[in-house]
Amino acid sequence: MARDDRTCCAASRDPERPSRERPSAADRDRVERTAPATADDGRTTRMVRLDGGRFTMGTDDGVGFPEDGEGPAREVALDPFYVDRFAVTNAEFLRFVRETGYTTEAERFGWSFVFEDFVAPADESHVMQSVAAAPWWVAVEGATWLRPEGPSSSVVGDDRLKQPVAHVSWNDAQAYADWAGKRLPTEAEWEYAARGGLEGKRYPWGDDLRPDGEHRCNIWQGDFPEHNTGDDGYLGPAPVTAYEPNGFGLYNVSGNVWEWCADWFSSEYHTTEAYSHTNPTGPPDGDSRVMRGGSYLCHRSWCNRYRVAARSQNTPDSSTGNIGFRCVVDVA
Repeated sequence: MARDDRTCCAASRDPERPSRERPSAADRDRVERTAPATADDGRTTRMVRLDGGRFTMGTDDGVGFPEDGEGPAREVALDPFYVDRFAVTNAEFLRFVRETGYTTEAERFGWSFVFEDFVAPADESHVMQSVAAAPWWVAVEGATWLRPEGPSSSVVGDDRLKQPVAHVSWNDAQAYADWAGKRLPTEAEWEYAARGGLEGKRYPWGDDLRPDGEHRCNIWQGDFPEHNTGDDGYLGPAPVTAYEPNGFGLYNVSGNVWEWCADWFSSEYHTTEAYSHTNPTGPPDGDSRVMRGGSYLCHRSWCNRYRVAARSQNTPDSSTGNIGFRCVVDVA
């Protein structure tokens, strides 16, 4: 497997894979703005207001992946916006489901991708197949946001409601955002927020992965995928408020779970004349949506995409145990 192969990051659904009820994808070609928020708007509880302005997006860092379109570094300008301090939690998603009766795509397909080490012995009979290029990803019948490792697991109890919701597709994240009166961030908004006011740094806190030997994010420790030492405190998802926040007060923008962005993915659209450097978005259409931030499965020997300029992608109907999201709201 090549060092830049995305299947180590998060597996994608195959059109030929079985499903109980295959849903149609809800395509949104452009970012739909929210109703602007005021200072006392209830939507902005647990959000932070960012002033926007100009910043350098992307990187020319030699450790990056040029084929992903991480560079060239370029100056872009953003309007002010509010952003969630942390990823949407299982508790918040549970409220959404209870109030709306929403059924996620993993539930309609009947399965989702689980990291092989997390499958409980009681659920081994529910393993359908593994991903050929990344056998640590297995399709598990009955795995959903509510039962993240298979039918015998549950997010209810043991503080798992404080963890970020996972096994949600882009379409699921969009549905939650619509319900909450919010939206998914553009890729540019996500990176601006993740940088926390630092210019040109590799991580949200600087260039050193472990300043003074301190773990700042939840990523793979040890030899991937054979052994995770858990030295950073977690083998799987961490609570959304784990570790120190960045300079803007945002938690876990590196590691923990990947976060869906609004944009369609392209490795070169930002180098074309069609790209706007003011409130930029991705191309008008595509096959995959942008994911940012990396996850608890990322390791420098494989994906190394927990850097703030790193990018990845997945199809809008895909769901895995390491993809979540956070939302934004426009400013009045």
